Order: sequence, then C-alpha cells, then structure tokens
Amino acid sequence: MRASFVVPTLNEERSIGGVLRTFRAAAEEANRTTLRERPLDWELLVVDGASTDRTAAIAEAEGARVLVERRRGYGRAYKSGFRAAAGEVIATSDGDGTYPVETIPAAVRRLLDDGIDFLSGDRMSGITRRSMTTEHRFGNGVLNLFLGIAYHRYLAALPGGRLVDSQSGYWVFRRDVLERVHLTSDGMAFSEELKLEAIVRGLRFVEAPIAYGERATPPKLQSGRDGIRNLVFLATKRLAIAREIRRGAPVPFAHGEGPSVPP
Repeated sequence: MRASFVVPTLNEERSIGGVLRTFRAAAEEANRTTLRERPLDWELLVVDGASTDRTAAIAEAEGARVLVERRRGYGRAYKSGFRAAAGEVIATSDGDGTYPVETIPAAVRRLLDDGIDFLSGDRMSGITRRSMTTEHRFGNGVLNLFLGIAYHRYLAALPGGRLVDSQSGYWVFRRDVLERVHLTSDGMAFSEELKLEAIVRGLRFVEAPIAYGERATPPKLQSGRDGIRNLVFLATKRLAIAREIRRGAPVPFAHGEGPSVPP
C-alpha cells in the first residue's frame, strides 16, 4: 500500500532532517515487524513555503520530494501537499520536531485495523509547560470551548461529546476522506476545519493522545492575532454549514476547491 508523509515547512533547517530521519527509521522498523504482513511504501513529501534557509536542501538530502509553495498559508501548503500526495493513506506532522513522528506507523495500523477514517493526535491531554506556553494553552482552550458550544450537535458522537485538541497538526487519514470534505481555509484555521469537516460529514473520527515536544525553532504562531482569526473562522464555518440545508452540500476538496479564506 502506498502512503504519504506530508510536512509543511518554513525555515526549519534545524529540525527537518531529524523529523524525516526519525520517521523513516520508524517506518522501516514497522515494515519489518508490526506491518510486515502489509508493509507500507512511504513517500516523503515536504511542502516548503519558499524558505530562505537550507530547509529544502536538507529535506531533499533525506530523500524527500520537495514541493515549493510560494502562496502563503499553513492551509495552502497542506492543500498543495494533499493534491500532490500519491498515498492511499496520508500522515502529517509539522517540521519543527514537536510531534512524535515515530508513532505514525502504529497510528496507521490502528486506522486500518479499526476501520477508522481519520485519526487526530491529542496534545492537550498530556501537555507540559515546557512544550507549550501558557499563552498558547489558554488560546487553545478558548478555541476548544467555542468549538464545543458552536458545534455541539456534531461533536455528540465523539467520546465525551467534545474535540479535545482542535489545533493539532498530527493527522493520519485515508485518502478517500478528501472525497468528502470541503476545505476553504488557507491559514492556520485549516487545522480545525479539516477535523470539523471529517466529523460533520459523518466520517469515523478518533483522537489519540500524543506526546508534544519542545520546538527547535521559534514559533510562527501569534496567539492573539491567529486566535481571533480562528474564532471568526469557526463562527463563519458554522453559518456556512447551517446554510447547506438550503443550498446542498458543497463540492468536496478532491473535486476542486471553492473560494479560499486568505491566510
């Protein structure tokens, strides 16, 4: 089975090599052991936002295919990466070394064994002060609270009736998910939109607790600005979903993109 590991980057020369090496070693080990009956043929796909350092060169040296995306935005990078990915299963991680990429093969096995469509990593259940600032934890809490109120009817089927970590960038999902979801955000809100779309469209969605490490580079997220944008997006998205009753479901991502929300 083909699988794609998609990583968006922007000036991550200090960490991207380690991320790719750690993932590749874990994938090779899993193919020899836990996945030997159905080994995965992984492609490494780095979507680079026109870095000004050696990120792209290091990624290529580690065996990754590098796609340069000059249009700005976290969501824009993932949209381009998903269109370029060849795998039947897609896994993601940031390029800053914070996510436990060595656990992705086990997550893929769970996806396949348990008939899951979308698995998202939950950082918040075991978060520490060293791995996330108080400001960022507070911002995540506000977003999760608002999301729980605005989307409660859709979240009811999840354990505890809530989404624990709406902002996580650790995802493992089947490619055919892209045949169902409608994705509009080009910015940081893409993370919450992708999860919400999987849930709203009735896909089999689970969260799994993951460890979250310290960044090797300064954070690019600006809690105040990006938090407000995400809140506005969540409200706008909820109204758009309500309008579907009159207008019908929108075009899925795999069949073409609708209007994008700018970064």
